[in-house]
Amino acid sequence: MHLPKQVRMVEVGPRDGLQNEAQLVPTATKIALIEQLADAGLSVVEAGSFVSPKWIPQMADTSEVLAGLTRKPGVSYPVLVPNMQGFAAALAAEVEEIAIFAAASESFSRRNINCSIAESLERFAPVAEGARRRGLRLRGYISCVVDCPYEGPIAPAAVADVAASLAALGCYELSLGDTIGTGTPARIQAMIERVAAAVPRERLAVHFHDTYGQALANILAALEQGVAVIDSSVAGLGGCPYAKGASGNVASEDVLYLLDGLGIRTGVAMARLAAAGRFVSQALGREPVSKVARALAAKAA
Repeated sequence: MHLPKQVRMVEVGPRDGLQNEAQLVPTATKIALIEQLADAGLSVVEAGSFVSPKWIPQMADTSEVLAGLTRKPGVSYPVLVPNMQGFAAALAAEVEEIAIFAAASESFSRRNINCSIAESLERFAPVAEGARRRGLRLRGYISCVVDCPYEGPIAPAAVADVAASLAALGCYELSLGDTIGTGTPARIQAMIERVAAAVPRERLAVHFHDTYGQALANILAALEQGVAVIDSSVAGLGGCPYAKGASGNVASEDVLYLLDGLGIRTGVAMARLAAAGRFVSQALGREPVSKVARALAAKAA
């Protein structure tokens, strides 16, 4: 089994996790969480998104979060940017990295951002060009790389087509998202094989949800395919809107435990990561989703 010797963990909890919360999370809590995650050794921590507060009110204070952050050298704090209005806000906040998001499913694209895949790519073109001119790093997300909640299985070729289009726009990295968490290792590997024929593996990341309890198995399958960047969410923040009561993002603590056990370097300290998970879980008034976090807490008690 040929696995990467080193993996970069991309922490999405402060954005992809908290945006799903019903209660508004105080700006100071978000800032403290992001700083704790950076102190744990994570080199990429999503700080928020410049989307319409009408649709995602939890992210309305992204400018304030970025202004209040003590940015750690060597750490990237990317934000999601859907259009030129968001891009302008990102520039004002002096970000160094932005992300755009497309879907491999036409149905999901139309229901999620009210346009076709082709139209979404056209919308992102000026954002990508603006990022290139300003020297900002640009990351791309692709939703529904295995299944869509509206049209079922998605062909790996469709994922590869979107990946190639985003790469052509200038995305240095593409995050492949199993949005509803229905993927299994064999399907994940088949999808990555097809995408890697269009975009080099070293430019691919995975973003798995744990709705069906397959996220860690799927991550191992991706590692076996040579993918060395993994998105995860501290304390398992973020529900899955398409499966009521199901867990959403795979927990960073669980991912780190897996990687540590495989002898793969990450630069992330479990004790500090788990402490950040406890902090945000207490702030939200609940237990962490992460099994590893709960086990460590019980052991400490």
